[in-house]
Amino acid sequence: MRFLRRIGFVVLASSMALAQTGGQAKDSSVADDLKALREAVAAQQAQIAQQQQQMSEQQQQINTLERALEQKTAGAPQVENAALTTNNAPAVAVTQADVQKPKESPLSFRIGGTDFTPGGFVDFHNIFRTENTGNVVSTGFNGIPFSNTPAGQLTEFRSTGQYSRWNLKISGKYGENNIVGFVEGDFNGNDPANVFVTTNPHTLRLRLFYLTLRRGKWEFTAGQAWGLMTPNKVGVSPHGADLATTTAADGNIHVGVFYSRDGQLRVAFHPNDKFSWAFAAENPQQITAGQIITPSAFSGTTNTQLANQLDGAATPGVPNAFPDLITKLAYDTKLGSRAFHVEAGGMITSVKLAAQTATAGAPNGAPAAGSPFNKHTKIGSGFLGGINLEVAKNVRFMTYGMYGTGMGRYFIGSGPQYVVAPVALTPTTFDIAISMVRAGSGFGGFEAQVTPKTLLAAYYGGIYFGRNAFQDISSTAATKPIIGFGGTGSASTNNRAIQEGSFVLTQTLWKHPQYGALLFINDASYTTRAPWAHAATAPKNAHMFMDHVVLRYVIP
Repeated sequence: MRFLRRIGFVVLASSMALAQTGGQAKDSSVADDLKALREAVAAQQAQIAQQQQQMSEQQQQINTLERALEQKTAGAPQVENAALTTNNAPAVAVTQADVQKPKESPLSFRIGGTDFTPGGFVDFHNIFRTENTGNVVSTGFNGIPFSNTPAGQLTEFRSTGQYSRWNLKISGKYGENNIVGFVEGDFNGNDPANVFVTTNPHTLRLRLFYLTLRRGKWEFTAGQAWGLMTPNKVGVSPHGADLATTTAADGNIHVGVFYSRDGQLRVAFHPNDKFSWAFAAENPQQITAGQIITPSAFSGTTNTQLANQLDGAATPGVPNAFPDLITKLAYDTKLGSRAFHVEAGGMITSVKLAAQTATAGAPNGAPAAGSPFNKHTKIGSGFLGGINLEVAKNVRFMTYGMYGTGMGRYFIGSGPQYVVAPVALTPTTFDIAISMVRAGSGFGGFEAQVTPKTLLAAYYGGIYFGRNAFQDISSTAATKPIIGFGGTGSASTNNRAIQEGSFVLTQTLWKHPQYGALLFINDASYTTRAPWAHAATAPKNAHMFMDHVVLRYVIP
């Protein structure tokens, strides 16, 4: 307005100057000029007022839309296709389609209301071991060779793409149901004996294939997923991002990490943001890991009735009494500004065997003709727990453990769940009894994101198997042999303890949100195993240094 007035003043002054200079301008012309100027100024003021009104209406419309979007984000009920209007402003229809969810990755695509997100990584994996274990990316920690064997004097090197992985996540919300499906595989399956000769035809295998449905405070999981006993760093979910399975590069993860990936039905309840509880029924598999000695009356070349019942590590279809039952409670909170997770739980497992009465001294221990079958069931139980704490910014401390009877299956299958003992019915006839083996597993360590591109981690873990040995009273020998697990003179495979310490560097060499990331991983570790018995001239334990050097491209 001041600018317009100044213009008017200049025009007026100029007109008066011209009138005085020329001497021919009349008063009527000056009055006309002033009137025209006033009209122009009034018109400008009206136009400015109109523009201010339009801007105010547009701001009201923006505010209304922002409130609608905030309500949708917060889950407030909305009326689809409802017109949100302002004074003299056109109606704006807001529907669910107006709010597009962000993509999880640039490879994601949507069909209807369902998102499909592929993922995985490509590995160039190199492994060096100071002992010849015969393994590739998955180390048999319970079979490290002793130094008094040829394998214990030889090194090995493997270079492979076997551990490359692919996965697909399928997710969507249907009414009040949030559904996530996940399938994952790699090439770490059962390799043929000539796998490394020429073409390296590593076998594709299924790792995970499950579906989760969350509705309100309840969550259901069905399919092949990480077992509920697997350590979590958040909640009780089977999703990989919520688990605490270390950053180790080995296919068998790390000594002390207890876990499974099996068929299961899981129910979880989330009463609030801090507490989570879950219960799971998971696929059972009774194993002896090929390490126990059975009663001689049931071990003859004719009496093979126990052969297909004992070792689930070698026979897929061993019997069972019921699914393994597991429960876990987790609590997540903040200590100051630091994340804190604690969990505790328990499980029960079972073994079931059947055998006919055997007669000591009978040819090859053959059961008596027509003798009845005696069925036996034994229950094992254990407990688990762990803590995961952010002790400083980007630095996590963790410790987890599991202990019980019959837990050996979940400790990388490193030892037996049970042994078979003879029971005398008469001085010469025998039945069997099942006895569970006590075992424990645990690990602890630190993970530190020291820079945005550098992650350092250090872990120590151990597995322990208790001795469960006794005399074989069904033997006809003058001196009854010691059988079971870990007795005097037992095989060097009867491990009392397996331990591993490791240091892992994960360096991001390059990363782009649209194209993925290139990682360098170096996992250096030292492992020992100590059997319950050894010959006087044999070493007390086996030991091995191992280094995984990995170049990994991660799909965005």
